[in-house]
Amino acid sequence: MSFHAPRHPDKKTLWKVILASSAGTLIEWYDFFVYGALATIIAGHFFPKGNETAALLLTLATFATGFIIRPFGAIVFGHLGDIVGRKYTFLLTLLLMGGATFAIGLLPDYADIGIAAPIILVLLRLLQGLAIGGEYGGAATYVAEHTPRAHRGFYTSFIQITATGGLLLAIVTILAIREAIGVEKFNEWGWRLPFLLSIILVGLSYYIRISMEESPLFAKAKASGKLARNPIKESFLNRENRRLVLISLFGATAGQGVVWYTGQFYAMYFLQTVLKIPYEVALTLIAIALLLGTPAFVLFASISDKIGRKPVVLGGMGLAALLYVPIFAGLQHFATPLNPVMIVALLFTLVILAAMTYGPIAAFLVEIFPTRIRYTSMSLPYHVGNGIFGGLTPFIATSLVAKYGNPYAGLVYPIAIAALTTVIGAIFLKESRHAELD
Repeated sequence: MSFHAPRHPDKKTLWKVILASSAGTLIEWYDFFVYGALATIIAGHFFPKGNETAALLLTLATFATGFIIRPFGAIVFGHLGDIVGRKYTFLLTLLLMGGATFAIGLLPDYADIGIAAPIILVLLRLLQGLAIGGEYGGAATYVAEHTPRAHRGFYTSFIQITATGGLLLAIVTILAIREAIGVEKFNEWGWRLPFLLSIILVGLSYYIRISMEESPLFAKAKASGKLARNPIKESFLNRENRRLVLISLFGATAGQGVVWYTGQFYAMYFLQTVLKIPYEVALTLIAIALLLGTPAFVLFASISDKIGRKPVVLGGMGLAALLYVPIFAGLQHFATPLNPVMIVALLFTLVILAAMTYGPIAAFLVEIFPTRIRYTSMSLPYHVGNGIFGGLTPFIATSLVAKYGNPYAGLVYPIAIAALTTVIGAIFLKESRHAELD
């Protein structure tokens, strides 16, 4: 029996695939990031009082555990996704993430259960990290395997928007609840509501996703008996594929990760902890910049369809390494007295840099790995680059500022990683936009 290449779905079906995939991934990013947006408040609930800086660093370290575990989630769920299928794997990650997030909203404070509170919090963050480690690769692969080559960057960019969209949704939800119940009640118990409300969003997303069909390329590979028996072994023990994993990590996703987290999360903490801008004001400024900058993810992904993934991604990282010091110096200059227009303009520039690096990255990753091991192979470098190199950025940068007392000390880390990745990528990365997904 012969099997022909699967036809790409019509536009109506394709947009349904994108909507269903993006909605679920948006909710997972919301669940994952709502903790980070509430870090300065959570610090007082789950860690001993007395040293605010130490409590914040412990909170950020707990935030980081969710990132560190992400590569393991990528391996576990990537393996399942390449054997069982894309659809059922990211249904599982959705439920795992939703359950862990809801549980954080119910977790008693340090004052109530002592050391058990931060221990359970870390375990729940680990579950969140495992879930997001499996979610992103599944969603990006699923969408990419439905799209035509010429517009793959454009269509996969809607998955890329979900990370910034999830952070934006978390910030807007927090601000709305604070406004509705008041700051005092919010700091006392209302901070739990953004975690608890996520269960409704997860239920809606699960309902949307359960009706989806399996990826046509995966279905074809399964029908023709060409699925990998051991995706992990093929991904990382095969010399050529291992080389691709390492090049995509050190030549693309490591730098992309630090640019995204510096421009959105570290900037948020910088406004609050270094510049002493009030919490609600800082979140509002970040939210405006994210709202203005989000379309740029689609724009730069579309540009990568025309001129290639490599120049857009490396261009964003190189510019970030050059511009971070003047941008953050500008943030400090316009913080006293507060000039919200200029602060938003500078934050918007940070979002643009993130969009250049992040918009095309999903298309690039799915294009360089074969269908039989795509979920596993693309997920690991993405989540090491974003989860470890990128996710640790707020903790490392905040620690450097606290240690040296220099407000710009925290920029040493993202600048070094972005610059190094740009050089490695320029030498070793190959352009992928003309690749056909087998």
